[in-house]
Amino acid sequence: MTGNSYYFRKIHSLLGVIPVGFFLIEHLLTNYSAVDGHAAFVKQIDWLNSLPLVLFLEIFGIWLPLLYHGVYGLYVAYQSRNNVSNYGYFRNQMFFLQRVTGVLTFIFVAWHFFETRFQVSLGNVSHGELGITMHNITTNPVLFTIYVIGIIAAVFHFSNGMWSFLVSWGITVGPRAQRISTYVWLGVFVVMSVMFIMSLTAFTDTQFERLPAASSHIGLNG
Repeated sequence: MTGNSYYFRKIHSLLGVIPVGFFLIEHLLTNYSAVDGHAAFVKQIDWLNSLPLVLFLEIFGIWLPLLYHGVYGLYVAYQSRNNVSNYGYFRNQMFFLQRVTGVLTFIFVAWHFFETRFQVSLGNVSHGELGITMHNITTNPVLFTIYVIGIIAAVFHFSNGMWSFLVSWGITVGPRAQRISTYVWLGVFVVMSVMFIMSLTAFTDTQFERLPAASSHIGLNG
């Protein structure tokens, strides 16, 4: 693997943006629709699943790229030598946090997938009942806290990863461009975190205890 590590890392970096980063944003927008109520959430899910080749998109556009990015990311985190204690400057701390949040995000996504999409695949939960599933999760204080931690870790990993992506791919060159990029992605981190937490809070509403209407399919969300 050593001889090809440059290419493996480039693929890992690119997949973190396309399609994994896009999926995170789509997931945010889908779940944020819960703020407008259960019916709006179901409507958004139904629209996603009206897209052609949904299963193909899930497998090759989400899960396989996510699996590669996650597993190779764990390998990179294991191989990395963090020296924050010796060199505690800002970017070194971000490097360390990127590895930590990567591990946390991998565990969180695997658990979230098992609790939602995998249960749909097993037939234990119908497609339209994912809002109810999320209601049951978010009304448990312990699980709600775990979800907040997992979401913040995932959003930080994406936002800081975008900063690194722009540097490593030669898009932000020079201290000024990188400093501006830091502020931009810090803002993205804050906005996305707030929106995700608002979504979690929306799922705690009692209207998510039951289905607003029949819904028969889901795919990209969950």
